Amino acid sequence: MSRESQTLQPVASDRPELPGKLPDHLRTELIVFRRDLHMHPELGHQEFRTTAAIKARLEKAGLRPRVLKSGTGLICDVGTWDGGRPMLALRADIDALPIPDTKTHVSYRSTAPDRAHACGHDVHTAVVLGAGLVLAELDRQGLLPRPVRLLFQPAEEVLPGGATDAIESGVLDGVGRIVAVHCDPRVDAGRIGLRSGPITSACDRLEVTLTGSGGHTARPHLTTDLVTAAARVAVDAPALLARRMDARSGMSVTWGRIEAGHACNVIPMHAELSGTVRCLDLAAWHEAPDMIHAAIDEIATMHGAKFEINHVRGVPPVVNDPVITELLREAMGARCGAESVEDTEQSLGGEDFSWYLEHVPGAMARLGVRAPGDTAKRDLHRGDFDVDEDAIAVGVEFFTAAALIDGRRTPPSR
Repeated sequence: MSRESQTLQPVASDRPELPGKLPDHLRTELIVFRRDLHMHPELGHQEFRTTAAIKARLEKAGLRPRVLKSGTGLICDVGTWDGGRPMLALRADIDALPIPDTKTHVSYRSTAPDRAHACGHDVHTAVVLGAGLVLAELDRQGLLPRPVRLLFQPAEEVLPGGATDAIESGVLDGVGRIVAVHCDPRVDAGRIGLRSGPITSACDRLEVTLTGSGGHTARPHLTTDLVTAAARVAVDAPALLARRMDARSGMSVTWGRIEAGHACNVIPMHAELSGTVRCLDLAAWHEAPDMIHAAIDEIATMHGAKFEINHVRGVPPVVNDPVITELLREAMGARCGAESVEDTEQSLGGEDFSWYLEHVPGAMARLGVRAPGDTAKRDLHRGDFDVDEDAIAVGVEFFTAAALIDGRRTPPSR
């Protein structure tokens, strides 16, 4: 597919102020909507209530959302696409995480045991919903230059990500560019972080099973000492890979679980390790499975252990298209001033937004959600995660500006 973004022409700098500001009544409604989602988080492929809530609000606005074949998630076009220049898509992920909500000071704490919107997907959803409602009103007024697609995607947290199923169901049909935001608790509300090129990393799940004869701890020389073998895999595999991969690839193997044995005087016959593999570099991600297998083979063989590896491929890095990145920079500058955009580094987090970029150019921005002056260290995927809800309005106006600026660009020559 051609990279359309490379041929787009910039908008004239003397354009009038962009419409599409978020009215106060809708700002309040979106905060209420976000809190409702926060109270009722749903895991990947189970987002039926969330999907129904989004669908009902879009239909109330006179739009025609279409639920995905999987039964959760939906798309909705604002404006009528005539088959000409492909649309810009605004993507939000809608699923929650399987962790408890530990906040005690808010009325909108999760009501679902061991489920929480601890990654900000409720905010992403409110932002794209709000942008869709504002753009729909502009369309009714004849002020929307080109149609825009809203994409509410399920199961981002489930490897290899709900984006793959969404793409297979045709969500990119008629789409030529795609943008998204992700909450960033290190950036103040009212600001965004941007980076051209890789902004996230590849992420896989790694599971290793070791087996051996086991036996009495008094006679480890007559056994396959699986506890020691598992410990050596845990320590030595990352160390070996660090010397066998180019350090610039940013490859990281980190274990989240090690399990072996049940008694202090019994060497077990079975041990398990599970963790993640992360790579800053796409080429390293493609090399990782073979390199990891070789390293674990070497260590397990040294200890006489048999092994099996389940390397679950996750997501490649999100690589922001430079032209779409500049579109987002211009959009945020138009709304909040050039000083509201800051450069951000590539993270080791994974994001299935990357799968869309295998098909169309696009970019992801980091949406600041930290209350200005808040010095607490907050992070994603924690039970106490929360946001400054002023970020919702910022995200809405950021996206509406991007849609309007993109729509006014000169279409590429054919």
